[in-house]
Amino acid sequence: MKSRKSAAPPAPVALPDRQAIADFIARERAAGNLGKIGKREIARAFHIRGDARVGLKRLLADLEAEAPLERGPLAAPARLAPVLVVTVTSLDADGELVAVTSEDKGKPQQVLVITTPGDAAAAAPGIGDRLLVRLLPGHKGTGRPHARLVRRLPTAPRATTLGIFRAGRDGSGGRIIPVDKKIHDEYIVAAADTGDALDGELVALAPVKAGRYGLQRVRVMERIGQLDSEKALSLIAINTHGIRDHFPEAVLRDAQGAKPVRLPGHDESLREDWRDLALITIDPADAKDHDDAVHAARDDNPDNAGGYVLTIAIADVAAYVLPGSAMDREALARGNSVYFPDRVVPMLPERLSNDLCSLRQGDDRPALALRATINAAGTVLATAFHRIMMRSHARLSYEEAQALQDGGPDPHGLRAGIIAPLFAAWAALSRARNARAPLDLDLPERKLLLDAAGRLDRVIVPPHLDAHRLIEDFMILANVAAAETLERHHLPLLYRVHSEPTAEKINALATFLATLDIKLARGQVMRPAQFNGILAQVRGTAQEALVNEVVLRSQSQAEYSVQNIGHFGLNLRRYAHFTSPIRRYADLCVHRALIFALQLERGAAPLPDQKTLRDIAESVSLSERRAMLAERDTKDRLIASHLASEIGASFVAQVSSVTRAGLFVRLTETGADGFIPASTLGNDYFVFDEARRSMIGKRSGAGWRLGDTIEVRLVEAAPFAGALRFEMLSEAQGSGQAATMTRDKWRDSPGKKFRASRRRR
Repeated sequence: MKSRKSAAPPAPVALPDRQAIADFIARERAAGNLGKIGKREIARAFHIRGDARVGLKRLLADLEAEAPLERGPLAAPARLAPVLVVTVTSLDADGELVAVTSEDKGKPQQVLVITTPGDAAAAAPGIGDRLLVRLLPGHKGTGRPHARLVRRLPTAPRATTLGIFRAGRDGSGGRIIPVDKKIHDEYIVAAADTGDALDGELVALAPVKAGRYGLQRVRVMERIGQLDSEKALSLIAINTHGIRDHFPEAVLRDAQGAKPVRLPGHDESLREDWRDLALITIDPADAKDHDDAVHAARDDNPDNAGGYVLTIAIADVAAYVLPGSAMDREALARGNSVYFPDRVVPMLPERLSNDLCSLRQGDDRPALALRATINAAGTVLATAFHRIMMRSHARLSYEEAQALQDGGPDPHGLRAGIIAPLFAAWAALSRARNARAPLDLDLPERKLLLDAAGRLDRVIVPPHLDAHRLIEDFMILANVAAAETLERHHLPLLYRVHSEPTAEKINALATFLATLDIKLARGQVMRPAQFNGILAQVRGTAQEALVNEVVLRSQSQAEYSVQNIGHFGLNLRRYAHFTSPIRRYADLCVHRALIFALQLERGAAPLPDQKTLRDIAESVSLSERRAMLAERDTKDRLIASHLASEIGASFVAQVSSVTRAGLFVRLTETGADGFIPASTLGNDYFVFDEARRSMIGKRSGAGWRLGDTIEVRLVEAAPFAGALRFEMLSEAQGSGQAATMTRDKWRDSPGKKFRASRRRR
């Protein structure tokens, strides 16, 4: 019998290295092959068969663990693919979606996503949405790529998403409508997962693993209750923006165990006793935490005639919150306090924020104080920081301080010895501020007042008093002194920076101002005084509010940074936040740096290195933006909830933004923001005129532009989304002229009344 010769084992296949795989993916992209590039395609390209595929799979897994490979239609680091996934982060001045490449490795790149009215693919995308987009050729002068929306990608619920439960028929489960404006899909709830929730209740939900198709399944984790007050609406904002509103047990234990700082020798600080100095606090009437106190007296130095010695004392939070402690870690994670109409989500536990650190009248409190000498022109001659024990001699509201200055009743004898010197010193500081010429925008800030049940009662615009300006200028002086002191000691610090407007924004502003016959040269380097000159030209005119708003939109956003680029808006070369350590972590960092630099504590903890400080700057900047969004969303929801009963009513409004999709409007009385879709504007095809910030009818040439005063009718209110939709009642004006209301019509409008002037008939 013939013996069979055994077959030799196949020769091992050499696996490609990482660079070879990366080169292959790059070649496929360059050739326009943008489909899935996975293990099968890579194996075919390198002739890997049989058992060798197992080795390739392991290799790819290892490479993914080191740095994700771009195997799908994603963005390359230097060049974006024609089709990619992005996440919407904001809206630009024209209402277009600004997104970042959400699946890039390295630093994400910005993309401007263009949508058009009636675009079925748009599906009303908003901030936080994930989108599939296709790039368009060229940047169109904006410095960032443009893309056309292909479709919106589904968003899965987080473990703590909130929603409104809508019960099904006959106990068959139901659906949940997310309250987060970034989530457009409803969720389905099985009968066993409703948690006995009632129809219309606010609930917390969690995802349930389900199939790939159909609505996402969820279960009710907690019944929160019916939504009929601001308390519930602020809770929505807290949840959707990830605001930390519960302190860990370790933090609460540390706070409860904190002992008041006493003199002498309670701590290791070199603390001076300044309790006899008549420092006072001036704050909003409803303030609970008082972190700054002020005092002024004439300088008795004969060489400084007309000069003053100012004292600005700030709560010594560093005495209680030690670096690396549980309270410190939680404060950094929060970044700042968040303020809602009905509540405050504090950065520090109330044991500190409202008690031990708050400069309450009559109580001994540790503080870090600046003593500054100024001359009659408001120029700072000398500064020195001290670690002190102080006692507030009076707690005044802004209104009370102003009334004393204006000659009102003075039952406690504060005017002559305390109030008068403060305002006299502020008059000198005002002269220095006017010479510095910071950006002087006039943008009234509305305040929402609630009734006893926590519902919106009315919206007011509080007056901006000299007492407000006094505290503002004192705090700016202290913040500058802190930055200058740390710079002299060559220590890294968290600057508060504000960059100058970009050339793109200046050019857009110049184009718009030209429509008002206001000249602004393109491409020039702007200073705040030039903006002030523009604002002065329109002061007292019908365009004043409009131009203030547009100039504001041309500005960059302030942030924290370890790199000093100055503060454009304040027109200062160096600036830091020092005056609010109870509610801002950045200020606490500056306090610690001053204590270390000036040796105000024995064995002071070493300061964080530059990299750690940079991470802190990024973290607190993000926290600040998150808080601003949460506060704004709550106000939007509160007003929308109030106006939900006003469907069909007409209101006076102003066009606050013009986009391709339609007009954004702001109600004159309440400040509520809403939208008028372009498709509802009338029997014409309206085109967005970017240069004039207008929506112009193609056939008629008539339209509306930014800043027009108009009359609108409310047609839809979505309280939980904080969204309002209106229809236009004012007729378009020809040739892009302003669509203004007559004086008589304005007088009859609800300018003096909170409720609507007319009902739908």
